[in-house]
Amino acid sequence: MLRGRILYRFLVGVARFTAPILANGTGKISRGLKGKLVAHKVLAKWGEEKRDPHRPTVWVHAPSVGESLQACAVIEALRARFPRVQVVFTHFSPSAAEFAGRMPVEVSAYLPWDLRETTGRVLEAVQPDLLIFSKTEVWPVLVDEAQKRSVPVALVGGSVPSNAGRLRQPMRTFLRATWQRLAVACAIGDADAHRLQSLGVFPGVISVTGDPAVDAVAQRVLDVDATAAHLAPFHSDHRPTVIAGSTWSADLKRLLVALEIIRRVVGEVRVVIAPHEPSELGVTNLREWLEKKSWSTRTLEEVESSASVNGVDAVIVDRVGVLPDLYTVGHVGYVGGGFHRAGVHSVIEPAAARLPVIFGPHYRNSSAAIDLLKEGAAKVITDAEGLADSLLGWLEDTKEHGDATNRAFGYIQTHRGGAERTVDALAHLLGP
Repeated sequence: MLRGRILYRFLVGVARFTAPILANGTGKISRGLKGKLVAHKVLAKWGEEKRDPHRPTVWVHAPSVGESLQACAVIEALRARFPRVQVVFTHFSPSAAEFAGRMPVEVSAYLPWDLRETTGRVLEAVQPDLLIFSKTEVWPVLVDEAQKRSVPVALVGGSVPSNAGRLRQPMRTFLRATWQRLAVACAIGDADAHRLQSLGVFPGVISVTGDPAVDAVAQRVLDVDATAAHLAPFHSDHRPTVIAGSTWSADLKRLLVALEIIRRVVGEVRVVIAPHEPSELGVTNLREWLEKKSWSTRTLEEVESSASVNGVDAVIVDRVGVLPDLYTVGHVGYVGGGFHRAGVHSVIEPAAARLPVIFGPHYRNSSAAIDLLKEGAAKVITDAEGLADSLLGWLEDTKEHGDATNRAFGYIQTHRGGAERTVDALAHLLGP
């Protein structure tokens, strides 16, 4: 697979070379590239100027927001067990950049380019005692360079869906040596553990520890302030409310039709829609569509400034970071992404808020979605009519709704503790 490694490094090098040109913009890709261009400098500067050589250092990487939830729970558990630890956090997606700013870490940045000169410089400056990847990905050059410096590498919240691309060729062969270098691999469930082993992870380093993200979202729900500006108006004006989170155009295509159907039956229904990427144009277009159908609309910013949702049928969330809180004012949750090949977004956030959950057919990337379906706390839909039927069932049938909310919350309670179990598996890598 030497040729594959050479080709990989060549392609990453080309990407880095062309990045300054592609970074001249304001979109998500441009923001990500701008961050990657300086990431190694940001991290190296912290390592050279602020790192305390007398304290242990852990480098934690999470690709996007969902993985960052896992990482945050593990970091908090690590700090509780090892109070003197210093944490370096990196992410891949621009959507995780804002989340990173709220994490309990010493420094955060985009993941540096996976090249020897960039990863090597960061490793030399930061000198981590442990390198941790979260959930889905490992970066081969970074792992190679860490091994050269005797830095142990671990995977936490490990999840390998049955349709994962890394299970197929050529990725399976290309990454096998990288997987074999893991010192610890914490899998969410038994199926994930089995697939990690099939990828090349040695059986002796695999532990089934559960999903640390469950701890993070459960704690966030407990910490929600119902008097906060973005929540108080909903508590003072109760209506049957559907919270549609992380929606894409494919989700809205079904959701908007379904809302028209249920509105004829549940006239006072309210919907809160949180686009996955709430661009100004996207929010404007969504609002225009709703108002043409005679929905009274406001953005979340307008709700906050007016401190009221009186007479408002639809609220459009115009920023990221507040969706987990908003689930706490709903009756039913719809989670987007299930009509994309990448799969459904986080379903544990509405479940933690005691909401029954609905999503589209591409959900097998999420073990929680599979489990919630088995528990009777979730439903999968394929079209607008099915979505309308599912929503009506949970909005109109009090007993059915109550049973589903109990099952959803029961799932969360049963699966708490993953962060602590993960730290138990990692502890020997950081000493006594």
